[in-house]
Amino acid sequence: MEIRPARPEEAALLTDLALRAKAYWGYDEAFMAACREELTMDADAIERSATGVAKEGGRVLGFVSLSATPPTGSLDMLFVEPTSMGRGIGRALFERARDRAVALGLRRFTIASDPNAEPFYLAMGATRIGSVRSGSIPGRELPLLVLEPARS
Repeated sequence: MEIRPARPEEAALLTDLALRAKAYWGYDEAFMAACREELTMDADAIERSATGVAKEGGRVLGFVSLSATPPTGSLDMLFVEPTSMGRGIGRALFERARDRAVALGLRRFTIASDPNAEPFYLAMGATRIGSVRSGSIPGRELPLLVLEPARS
């Protein structure tokens, strides 16, 4: 598996992957429709952020997107193809984001996590610092985590 920078022309492919990965958690159609805009990658988003793609055998298996305004940033997206979960792809993508954060001089970055993904981020060294409102679902709260990349 290789991890390389995402290309703007991959935006639709990454959006579809994000939607499949989110649906993996059993969310219904109404929930998924409400999340669609928030999970949409576009060429500008890819160019503005540090977005990496995990690829193997010509197939995209996951991606990660990190936004940075040093000294802070945010992990905006990290999704793995559902059929490839459990293979260490998420870990490799997270480590890429952490390394990129260090290279960009970030002292910390936040993660507004899906509740189902919170245990993964905690295992990767993030700490829960509170919660934030969902950008898609009124009344829904998401775990807010932080990571200091140089310390982890």
